[in-house]
Amino acid sequence: MQRKAIRQVVLDTETTGLNPKEGHRIIEIGCVELVNRRLTDRQFHMYINPERPVDEGAVEVHGISNEFLQDKPLFSEIAQDFIDFIQGAELVIHNAPFDVGFMDHEFALLKPAGKRTTDICTVFDSLVYARKKHPGQRNSLDALCKRYGIDNSHRDLHGALLDAEILSEVYLLMTGEQLSLLEDEDMSVEVVSVGEAKISSDRAALKIIQCSDSELEAHEKTLAMLEKSSGACLWRQ
Repeated sequence: MQRKAIRQVVLDTETTGLNPKEGHRIIEIGCVELVNRRLTDRQFHMYINPERPVDEGAVEVHGISNEFLQDKPLFSEIAQDFIDFIQGAELVIHNAPFDVGFMDHEFALLKPAGKRTTDICTVFDSLVYARKKHPGQRNSLDALCKRYGIDNSHRDLHGALLDAEILSEVYLLMTGEQLSLLEDEDMSVEVVSVGEAKISSDRAALKIIQCSDSELEAHEKTLAMLEKSSGACLWRQ
C-alpha cells in the first residue's frame, strides 16, 4: 500500500508593523513547499500593497519601502492563489501566532470574509518546538542557524522568501529526520530507523561561516532600535 505524500509549506511574512489589531497589514508572503520532507521547486512569493504606510521601524527590519509597494497587488487580488497554495498543507512557521494573526486579519477583510487559517490548513510552530528541544537557550532563526551550522550570512535584512528558505533547512535539521536539503551522492547516509540517521565518518566536514564582529554589532543595533520603537522585539525571544 502506497503511503500518502506529506505536504508541508514553510511560510514567512513581512508586515507594516507588529500588530494587526492596530491596522497593520501583510506586505510580503514567502512560501516554499516540502513533500515527504524534500524541497520541491514550487514556491509562492508575493509583495502586496497594504493600503497604508509602513512603520519606519519595520522598514529598518525588512527594507521594504512604501514607494516599492505602490504598484503591487492588493491582498484581495492574490488571496485565492495564496489559499490554493497552502490548502490542505501543514504550515511550518517560526513564531506562528504572529504570522497566523496577520493572515487571519487579511482573510477577515475579504468580501465576503474569508476563512481562518486553521480552516484551510494545519500549523506547526517551529519556535515552540525549538524551545522544547533547546530550553533556556536563544531560539531565534539566527540563533538556530548558528546552532545547526547553517550559513545565513546573506541575510542582511529580513525577507519572507529568504527566511522561509532558511527556516526550511532549520526545520529539517532540527526535527532530525533529514540531514541535508542537498541529495549529495558523496554524503553517505545509513538509515538506522524511522526518524534516525547516521552520517558516515569519512564525509567532508560541514562548512560553518560565523558572522563578523561588525556584522553582529550592526544586527544588534537594528534589534535595539526596533525594541526601543515598539517595546518588543520578536527576534530576541
